Amino acid sequence: MPVQIDAEPALGERLAVAIDDAIAHESKWSREPSVDGSTWGVHGADPPPWNRLLGPVSARGPASGAIVHRGWQIAQWGEPSRADLTFSVAKTYLALLAGIAVDRGLIDDPDEPVRARLPGIGFDSPHNAPIRWTHLLQQTSEWEGSCFGLPDQVDRWRRLSFQPAGADAGPKGGARPLHEPGSYWEYNDVRINQLSLALLHLFRKPLPEVFREAIMQPIGVSDDWSWCGYDQAWVEIDGQPMQSVPGGTHWGGGVTISSLDQIRLGTLLLNRGASHGKQVISAQWIDRMFAPCPIAPFYGMLVWLNRTRQVFPSAPASSVFAIGAGSSFTWIDRELDLVLVARWLEADHADRFFGRVSQALSQAGPG
Repeated sequence: MPVQIDAEPALGERLAVAIDDAIAHESKWSREPSVDGSTWGVHGADPPPWNRLLGPVSARGPASGAIVHRGWQIAQWGEPSRADLTFSVAKTYLALLAGIAVDRGLIDDPDEPVRARLPGIGFDSPHNAPIRWTHLLQQTSEWEGSCFGLPDQVDRWRRLSFQPAGADAGPKGGARPLHEPGSYWEYNDVRINQLSLALLHLFRKPLPEVFREAIMQPIGVSDDWSWCGYDQAWVEIDGQPMQSVPGGTHWGGGVTISSLDQIRLGTLLLNRGASHGKQVISAQWIDRMFAPCPIAPFYGMLVWLNRTRQVFPSAPASSVFAIGAGSSFTWIDRELDLVLVARWLEADHADRFFGRVSQALSQAGPG
């Protein structure tokens, strides 16, 4: 579909420049995964034998997105109604599920050790026993082990393009010495999958079902989304087989969802957990998600924070992002009163895009 903008002329012109540039810099990933595996996904960077898909994937659409400003949708482009894989944006959805667990009393205190409620699922060793829910949600757990055949070492020494530069560096998948839980930040998808498994054992119900009932239906999301796991990611709980879902699509599976439905989830975060006059998830939990990790102030609970403007220098310090490979972005900014979703935007051009949108909205007149 063509670019559609519903804004006063001056703002519309500025947004059109930004959106046209985003469309011109669509992700270099092939639209069809089977065409060239070397240009699709992130699993190819893993050391063998873990550099392969374990769950389903699908073809993607074009560069797409939508912008909601001051509660009104003022722009959309591409195919915003198309459900596409969103990779690690799904991590933020796991953080929302953790908040539902807190609201329901399944977790009394996020700072309690996971083992206190869930012995026997991978948190019993001397190294893993002190790991808290907060550690898992802030990516500081240093959890050691294998989750559905994937060892945590696969993602040690991993660095992302949006991650501020650090002193530590080593080969991806190398045997980096582990630190005490809570003392070292690392983006590690195996540990996120272990968090998802722990949440499954807490709810004792497939997480997609919990997510649908607790969050998606109350905020009016369409039925055109799914959350899939790996082929071997099945466990038995209360005598029933259940598939554990990953917090992304690193090895396949994950969340498939449209830009317009992601806008609704972003709006829930913008409004501190409220939707349609109802508190869907506690405001205190959303605030906790947006609070900086003490040892990684660019990160909250499975969201990226721009407080020091290290993640995206051209975006405001008030910006919060959910980011997925490919690249997919959900941008929330309460000072701008903004929710923006951009899909399949080349990562190297994301900062310029966010800067142009921010500048355009900052120059907008009062609503």
